[in-house]
Amino acid sequence: MVDIHCHPLAGVDDGPKAFEMSVAMAKMAAEDGTTHLVATPHCNYQYPFDVAVNQAKIDELQAAVGESPTLLMGCDFHLSYDNIRQLLDGQGPFTINRSKYLLIELDEHFVPQQFDNVLYDIQVAGFIPILTHPERNPVFVRHPALVSKWVMQGCLVQVTAQSYTGGFGQTAERLARLWLENGLVHFFASDAHDDKYRPPLLSRCYERVALEWGKPTADRLLVKNPQAVIQGQPLPPQPPPVDMHETKPKRSWLDFFRR
Repeated sequence: MVDIHCHPLAGVDDGPKAFEMSVAMAKMAAEDGTTHLVATPHCNYQYPFDVAVNQAKIDELQAAVGESPTLLMGCDFHLSYDNIRQLLDGQGPFTINRSKYLLIELDEHFVPQQFDNVLYDIQVAGFIPILTHPERNPVFVRHPALVSKWVMQGCLVQVTAQSYTGGFGQTAERLARLWLENGLVHFFASDAHDDKYRPPLLSRCYERVALEWGKPTADRLLVKNPQAVIQGQPLPPQPPPVDMHETKPKRSWLDFFRR
């Protein structure tokens, strides 16, 4: 399996504070079956993204854990004005393994009014946006069809593995399943921050997806799609996405008595 969203680097964001925890997380991921782990420090107003510092920490961690898992650099990219300007001006390697794939983190409380335009600008610049963990965002709890709108516009979607297995509550699990049923999920990733409460484990999610949707689907979401990302290649063929704005809810005969 390949994990494209993880926070194993110590002292750079809200992930581990000590290097020993970083080592424990990387080794835990390898033992769970992860072959490649993308370190994705936050890049927002609270946590500056320093490429040199992050790469040095990746190199140090790789030396400590050996060959497995292979550690790569990415970024949990927050959509702020300054970040977007740096990205479009080519001032920072924010993408996953210097590919065209970019993890995009939205604010927890609102979606920017001009997000459609920002998404268009990012794509015109040659980047492929990956929306991170929308199932944990209150905005999408209220407006789940927004995800289908942006997938139709070329955005990809990454859901947290623990969300699908119930680790973030019933609402997150329900949304993860709803979007998976509608062909709107392209990756599961750990978004791990420690080795206990938010660990870098993917196998349980893989097993559940394989049980409920078949092994080819589990391979696509946790192996083949993320492999394509770290290699900078196009994704393999995906199920056609469903436009949830056009999906009418099923009505019960009781609805006629509720008017």
